[in-house]
Amino acid sequence: MVRDLLHHLDTHKPMEPDGIHPGVLRELVEVLTKPLSTIYQQSWLNGQVPVDWRLANVTPMYEQGWKVDLGNYRPVSLTLVPGKVMEQIILSAIMWHVQGKQVIRPSQHGFMKGRSCLTNVISFYDKV
Repeated sequence: MVRDLLHHLDTHKPMEPDGIHPGVLRELVEVLTKPLSTIYQQSWLNGQVPVDWRLANVTPMYEQGWKVDLGNYRPVSLTLVPGKVMEQIILSAIMWHVQGKQVIRPSQHGFMKGRSCLTNVISFYDKV
Protein backbone atom coordinates (compact mmCIF):
# COMPACT_ATOMS: atom_id res chain seq x y z
CA MET A 1 0.00 0.00 0.00
CA VAL A 2 2.82 2.42 0.84
CA ARG A 3 4.44 1.70 -2.53
CA ASP A 4 1.19 2.44 -4.38
CA LEU A 5 0.57 5.69 -2.51
CA LEU A 6 4.13 6.92 -3.07
CA HIS A 7 4.03 5.88 -6.71
CA HIS A 8 0.89 7.95 -7.30
CA LEU A 9 2.13 11.16 -5.66
CA ASP A 10 1.23 14.32 -7.56
CA THR A 11 4.53 15.68 -8.88
CA HIS A 12 2.91 19.00 -9.81
CA LYS A 13 2.46 19.99 -6.17
CA PRO A 14 4.95 22.44 -4.65
CA MET A 15 7.86 21.52 -2.43
CA GLU A 16 6.86 20.68 1.13
CA PRO A 17 8.17 22.37 4.33
CA ASP A 18 11.07 19.91 4.57
CA GLY A 19 12.40 21.03 1.18
CA ILE A 20 11.81 17.69 -0.53
CA HIS A 21 9.78 17.77 -3.73
CA PRO A 22 7.09 15.04 -4.09
CA GLY A 23 8.74 14.06 -7.39
CA VAL A 24 11.89 13.02 -5.51
CA LEU A 25 9.87 10.79 -3.21
CA ARG A 26 8.13 9.30 -6.23
CA GLU A 27 11.45 8.55 -7.90
CA LEU A 28 12.80 6.89 -4.74
CA VAL A 29 9.69 4.78 -4.12
CA GLU A 30 11.60 1.46 -4.14
CA VAL A 31 14.13 2.71 -1.59
CA LEU A 32 11.63 4.45 0.72
CA THR A 33 8.84 1.87 0.87
CA LYS A 34 10.39 -0.40 3.51
CA PRO A 35 11.64 2.31 5.93
CA LEU A 36 8.38 4.28 5.71
CA SER A 37 6.34 1.10 6.24
CA THR A 38 8.36 0.42 9.39
CA ILE A 39 7.86 3.98 10.66
CA TYR A 40 4.12 3.81 9.93
CA GLN A 41 3.77 0.48 11.72
CA GLN A 42 5.71 1.66 14.78
CA SER A 43 3.71 4.87 14.84
CA TRP A 44 0.46 2.88 14.68
CA LEU A 45 1.56 0.54 17.48
CA ASN A 46 2.86 3.36 19.73
CA GLY A 47 0.04 5.76 18.95
CA GLN A 48 2.55 8.52 18.26
CA VAL A 49 3.30 10.45 15.10
CA PRO A 50 6.88 11.64 14.50
CA VAL A 51 7.28 15.22 15.74
CA ASP A 52 8.42 16.58 12.36
CA TRP A 53 5.27 15.24 10.70
CA ARG A 54 3.08 17.26 13.07
CA LEU A 55 4.61 20.56 12.03
CA ALA A 56 2.96 22.58 9.28
CA ASN A 57 3.54 25.81 7.44
CA VAL A 58 0.31 27.77 7.22
CA THR A 59 0.09 29.84 4.07
CA PRO A 60 -2.74 31.97 2.64
CA MET A 61 -4.48 30.51 -0.43
CA TYR A 62 -6.31 32.92 -2.74
CA GLU A 63 -9.93 31.96 -3.49
CA GLN A 64 -11.71 34.68 -5.47
CA GLY A 65 -12.45 38.40 -5.58
CA TRP A 66 -10.03 41.25 -5.01
CA LYS A 67 -6.54 40.02 -4.25
CA VAL A 68 -5.91 42.99 -1.96
CA ASP A 69 -8.82 41.96 0.33
CA LEU A 70 -7.48 39.59 2.98
CA GLY A 71 -10.96 38.09 3.40
CA ASN A 72 -10.54 36.43 -0.01
CA TYR A 73 -7.81 34.14 1.28
CA ARG A 74 -8.10 30.97 3.35
CA PRO A 75 -5.37 29.40 5.48
CA VAL A 76 -3.86 26.17 4.14
CA SER A 77 -1.57 23.93 6.20
CA LEU A 78 1.37 22.54 4.25
CA THR A 79 2.48 19.32 5.90
CA LEU A 80 5.08 16.72 4.96
CA VAL A 81 4.29 14.12 2.30
CA PRO A 82 5.12 11.09 4.53
CA GLY A 83 2.57 12.36 7.05
CA LYS A 84 -0.05 12.75 4.32
CA VAL A 85 0.64 9.20 3.12
CA MET A 86 0.21 7.96 6.68
CA GLU A 87 -3.12 9.82 6.91
CA GLN A 88 -4.29 8.05 3.73
CA ILE A 89 -3.32 4.66 5.15
CA ILE A 90 -5.17 5.31 8.41
CA LEU A 91 -8.22 6.61 6.52
CA SER A 92 -8.35 3.52 4.33
CA ALA A 93 -8.04 1.25 7.40
CA ILE A 94 -10.86 3.07 9.17
CA MET A 95 -13.08 3.05 6.07
CA TRP A 96 -12.37 -0.65 5.50
CA HIS A 97 -13.42 -1.39 9.10
CA VAL A 98 -16.49 0.86 8.95
CA GLN A 99 -17.71 -0.62 5.68
CA GLY A 100 -16.80 -4.21 6.56
CA LYS A 101 -18.61 -4.11 9.92
CA GLN A 102 -21.46 -2.08 8.40
CA VAL A 103 -21.09 0.60 11.09
CA ILE A 104 -22.56 3.18 8.73
CA ARG A 105 -25.90 2.27 7.25
CA PRO A 106 -26.41 2.55 3.47
CA SER A 107 -28.92 5.34 4.09
CA GLN A 108 -26.17 7.57 5.49
CA HIS A 109 -24.40 9.66 2.88
CA GLY A 110 -22.18 12.10 4.80
CA PHE A 111 -18.42 11.67 4.45
CA MET A 112 -18.77 8.55 2.32
CA LYS A 113 -16.91 8.22 -0.96
CA GLY A 114 -19.28 8.47 -3.92
CA ARG A 115 -22.09 9.83 -1.78
CA SER A 116 -23.11 13.42 -1.19
CA CYS A 117 -25.97 15.60 -0.07
CA LEU A 118 -27.37 15.29 -3.59
CA THR A 119 -27.38 11.46 -3.53
CA ASN A 120 -29.00 11.63 -0.08
CA VAL A 121 -31.77 13.90 -1.35
CA ILE A 122 -32.35 11.70 -4.41
CA SER A 123 -32.52 8.57 -2.24
CA PHE A 124 -34.95 10.27 0.14
CA TYR A 125 -37.08 11.56 -2.75
CA ASP A 126 -37.28 8.06 -4.27
CA LYS A 127 -38.50 6.58 -0.98
CA VAL A 128 -41.08 9.30 -0.41
